[in-house]
Amino acid sequence: MQRYKGIIAYDGSGYSGYQIQINGKTVQEVLEKALKKMHKGIEIKTVSSGRTDAGVHAYGQVFHFDSSLILSSDRWVNAMNGLLPTDVALQSVEKVSQDFHARYDVEGKTYKYFLYTGKIRNPFERNFTSYYPYKLNIDRIREAAPYFVGTHDFTSFCSAKTTKENKIRTISILDIEERENKIIFTFTGNGFLYNMVRIIVGTLLHVGNGKIDPEDIPAIFAAHDRQLAGKTAPAEGLYLWDVYYK
Repeated sequence: MQRYKGIIAYDGSGYSGYQIQINGKTVQEVLEKALKKMHKGIEIKTVSSGRTDAGVHAYGQVFHFDSSLILSSDRWVNAMNGLLPTDVALQSVEKVSQDFHARYDVEGKTYKYFLYTGKIRNPFERNFTSYYPYKLNIDRIREAAPYFVGTHDFTSFCSAKTTKENKIRTISILDIEERENKIIFTFTGNGFLYNMVRIIVGTLLHVGNGKIDPEDIPAIFAAHDRQLAGKTAPAEGLYLWDVYYK
C-alpha cells in the first residue's frame, strides 16, 4: 500500500461541514465515495488536516489515504475530478512516506475571512463572503489586531463546545486588507480552536463599530470568558487557505 497526500478545494455552501456525519452531506463523504469507485467498491478511508464547519470553504484542505493503485499525480487528479461533484476539486496528489499524517504532522495553517461591505448586498457573493453593510472604523480594527498576535490562551475566543483542554495557541500573522467593498482578514498560526477565527473576526467587528474598545482585548483574554468577546462571524466568509508541514 502506498500513502498519498492530496489537496482539495471546495465550496462548503452545500455541505454540513467536512467530516462525515450521521445526518447531512459532507465533503469527506463525497471524497471517499469517489475513491471507492476508483477502487472497484473497496472502502478507502481518508484523514484530513482538520474539519471545517457547515458553510465553510477550503482552498487548500489536505488529506491522506492509502491505496494499492500506483498512479501519477495527473492521473489521480483527472480520475478523481471526473467522479467528484463540481463544488469539490482535487488540486494535487503526491506520494508520501508511510508515516506521514495529514493531521498530526501539521505545523501551521492559514485561514482567510472575506467580508463584503457594500451598501447593497451582492447576490453573487452571498455564499462566499459575509455581508456587513454597517459602518466600520477600520483604524480601530487595525489598532486591536496586534493584541491577537503571539502566544495566548484563547479560551475567550473559542466556542464553549470545544473539546480541547489546552487552549493556548500562537498566531504569527493577522493581516487586514481593504479592497473595493471588501475587507479580508488573514490568520496564520500553529493551530486554531473551534470557531476561533470566526469569533476573533466577530470581536474585531465589535471593535470597528464601537461596541468594544481596542484596549479592552487584553482584559477579555485574561477573563477566560467567551461571553465577553464578540459574536461568531458567519460561516460563509471563512476559508481554510493553506496547511503547512515540516
